[in-house]
Amino acid sequence: MVKAVSLMLLIGGALFAQEIRKVPVQPTPANSGQAMFREYCAVCHGVAAKGDGPAAEALKKRPADLTQLARKNNGEFPEVRVMNFITGADEVAAHGNRDMPVWGALFRSLDPNAQAMVQLRVANLKDYIMSLQAR
Repeated sequence: MVKAVSLMLLIGGALFAQEIRKVPVQPTPANSGQAMFREYCAVCHGVAAKGDGPAAEALKKRPADLTQLARKNNGEFPEVRVMNFITGADEVAAHGNRDMPVWGALFRSLDPNAQAMVQLRVANLKDYIMSLQAR
């Protein structure tokens, strides 16, 4: 079963009001962090992960430049923090909602009986983001 998700698409041009709408999550290969990034993340973070995807301007807060995570953490890629952010384990109710979808729940919707597949997806997506770090 495919559930509706907060996968965002930009509608309209620069001269018109921008709108973000929800669309169903599409399955991708769990073993390809790059395929998942392009399908789920690039619309906001951009193909090069610089925070400049087509939906970025329509968001309240600009998406993070994911190529700078290690640099901003004293040269160490924050693996656990990135995985927690992807899965939504970092959410604090008092901080309010975030624009970024909680992918852990959405990955579970692709195969609700396979927690190992969710972990594989998150790990491979994290590894791909780690490979994009500016050197």
